[in-house]
Parts: sequence; structure tokens; C-alpha cells
Amino acid sequence: MFGVTTPRNDASAGRGQWDLRGAYRYFAEAYGGYHFNVSHGLNVDAGIFVSYIGLFSYYNFDNWAYQPSYVSSNTPWFFNGLRIQWFPTNKLKIEPWIINGWQSYARLGSRPGLGGQILYRPKPWLSLVFNNYGMGEDTLGAGNGKFGRTRIHTDDSVEIKYYDRPERTLDKMAFSLTGDLGCEYGGGVSCFGDKKDATGTIISHKQAFLGWMLYNRWQFKKDTYGLTIGGGAMNNPGRYLVLLPPINGADAVSGTPYFTQNPGDPFKAWDGSITFDWMPKQYITFRWEYGYRHANVPYFSGRGGITPGINVAPSTIPNSAAGSLVPGTTFVPGPFLSPTPGLTCVAGSGFCPDLRKDEGTVRLAIMVKF
Repeated sequence: MFGVTTPRNDASAGRGQWDLRGAYRYFAEAYGGYHFNVSHGLNVDAGIFVSYIGLFSYYNFDNWAYQPSYVSSNTPWFFNGLRIQWFPTNKLKIEPWIINGWQSYARLGSRPGLGGQILYRPKPWLSLVFNNYGMGEDTLGAGNGKFGRTRIHTDDSVEIKYYDRPERTLDKMAFSLTGDLGCEYGGGVSCFGDKKDATGTIISHKQAFLGWMLYNRWQFKKDTYGLTIGGGAMNNPGRYLVLLPPINGADAVSGTPYFTQNPGDPFKAWDGSITFDWMPKQYITFRWEYGYRHANVPYFSGRGGITPGINVAPSTIPNSAAGSLVPGTTFVPGPFLSPTPGLTCVAGSGFCPDLRKDEGTVRLAIMVKF
């Protein structure tokens, strides 16, 4: 299930002769390596590694909230390649990566992805983590080598426990702040704005990612109860990190005309949530959560759904003869669906996804760690 459901934006699994989505279907992580007794430890491992960005872990039991904010949802949850972990002190970890790519099982271009993490915990109440990535060619069909499209990204977080009084009813308070900045360049896109030729025609679109998230945590009654309030926002022109909605079975290989991911396509979004936890034992958590998300383009599933009932032809354009289009218009793939003629899609006897700009959800969960 992990090779199919988690990396919806990873087109590399469908590249080449072998179908990695089938081969990796039941693997969340699979790696092996060796531990060296150097300094405070040196690990060299190769395989598939689950990871995290900012506050949120791959394993939901460890998180302050149930649904991650946008910055976590749209950035890596796994790597495939070589990971080296060096602990020069008991408070510092330096972790280089030599990997296939950004959230990538296989490799789309000719270059590997290079990156790493620095984790520093100088005090029991302070944690600093810095993640950086570059060099990899991670966009399907964007070429490779000299004319390929290259991705760079930095993700930096601070977590501070600013209150710790175990003897009081309100016994702990902490916050986590994460900031992300990245872009793609080459292959018709750039990091620093649109570029035009002498006639004023755009020849290179801005392809960037800017995001942040902030969460605060309160714990009560000797950590029996918890309350988390937080959220975040992101701006990703080009949509190269926006998770593709699985409209009619669409994935990163097929794409979909209902939600294009072309250079220059806009995407801005924000979200917030409030979470209450009851933790009667260390191994079980009962969680209640309300979350609200908003995007500047239709993105979330509405009551009409986003699949026609059977995924036999992913991303099929609506059948105008069946009455799925506004009379007198033609469906033209574009950056968003709107009331503009040529881009309007309304439900009829044919198929149209029901995409909305807003989503409010209530989540109830029982999480057990064993």
C-alpha cells in the first residue's frame, strides 16, 4: 500500500521496464547497514527510509495533530538510497544523503539527489533541525543533464518547550515553527520570476515553493490530556510539490486535465486545526480533531466526488456529447476550472469532478503503539 498510496507525486515508480509500484506495494521502509563505534556513533544504511519534515513524523502516534499541515503534506515522507548518520556528540547528528531523488523511489533524470540533515539538541527544551536537498532532476518529462530541470529545497525547524511544571495541572507547553523555501530551475522554469523574450512572450516561468507552519501544544494532568492549535500556509507556483488529486484514478504518471501542473499554474493554500487528546496510558491515545483547509483554486473533493465510479481510464476528458460541458463550450485543460467559457465543467450524464476551494473535516482516532 505504501508504494501506491503514499507517494502520489512520484512518477519514477512507473518509469522503465519494471513496475516499482507493484514491487514496493507492501514496503514502508526496508534498509540495512552497519554501525561503527566512532565518536558517539556512525551508521551507514542503504534502502528505503521514512522521514519527516518539520514537526510531523511518518508515524502518527508521535504527532501533536492527526492531519499534517500543507508544508508536511507536500514535502518528502521517504527517501531511497544511502543515508549516513554521524553523531560527533550526544547532542548533534550530521546526516548526509545520496538518494534517487526528492520523494522518489526510482530516478527520473541522470543525476542523483544530494542532501542532508543537521539535528542539534543543545538543551533538553530545544531542538533544531535543518534539511537541505539539491542536484536531483525530479520532474517527469523535463529532460536531464545539461538541459534538465533541477530542484533545490531547504526546510528548517525549531521546537521549544518553554514551560515544564510536572506538579501543576497545566504541566507542559511547547511550540514548533517550520519554514520551507525551494525552487526548480532549467528546462523552461526558473527560481526568480518569469522571464520574457524581446516580444514580451514568457519563455520561462517561476517555479518555487514557500511555506511555513506553526503549532503550539499544551499538556495537562501529568500528560493525560493534550491540546494542539496550529496551521500553516504555502505558495507553490508550478505546483511541482502539490499532491495531485486522484481524479478518476489519476497519478503522477498520467496527470489530469482537471488539475494541471504546468509551469506557472497558481496554487496558494492555508490550513488550521485544533486537536484534543486523551492519553490514559503511554501506549494509547484517543484523539478528536477539527481541521479547515482553503486553496485559491478548486482542489478538494465535494459531495459529487472526483471519480466516475470505476478507474478504467484515468484523467479522461469529459464527454461533451453526454452533456458534461456547459452548452457551447469546449473543455480546454488549464490551470483551474472556473466559470470562464472553455474551462467550465458541470455535472451531467458525463463525468466532471466536484472540486471545491474549501474543506472542513472532523477526525476521530484511536492510536495504539505496540
